[in-house]
Amino acid sequence: MVEKYDWRTGRSCVFKNFIHLVFITKYRHDVLTEPMLTRLKQIFEETCLQMDAELLEFGGEADHCHLLVCCPPKLAVANLVSKLKGKSSYFLREEFWSQIKNKLWGNHFWTPSYCVVSAGGAPLEIIKKYIENQRTPTRDKYIKTSKKLSKKMKF
Repeated sequence: MVEKYDWRTGRSCVFKNFIHLVFITKYRHDVLTEPMLTRLKQIFEETCLQMDAELLEFGGEADHCHLLVCCPPKLAVANLVSKLKGKSSYFLREEFWSQIKNKLWGNHFWTPSYCVVSAGGAPLEIIKKYIENQRTPTRDKYIKTSKKLSKKMKF
């Protein structure tokens, strides 16, 4: 079953930008617990709202988490990721330090890298065909006819 997500609007645009993000814990250690994942979801929802984005789905395991986010075109994905990882790292280390301190060291909770994949919409083949089938530029024959008519009508 395909879920229908509403179009979002900006000041001068209408959009549906879905991105799938994956964050991995430093050294891929099994750090995340159920209470941490619950807290992560809250932090990610709050951060997305602050950045005019929307967290649509969230899930994770002991060493990584997945997010499905709808974000406006004005928002750089790198900026969103930076805020999400930075804020979540700060709060998780602050609130769950006793559980984390033996599994991670230093000031890093997440790896510096991340995975981002655009999601949703039509398959690429359909988009390619749609673009290929767009109206082609006016042929020279029609341009000449149009010029003749405009001279007669004195435009």
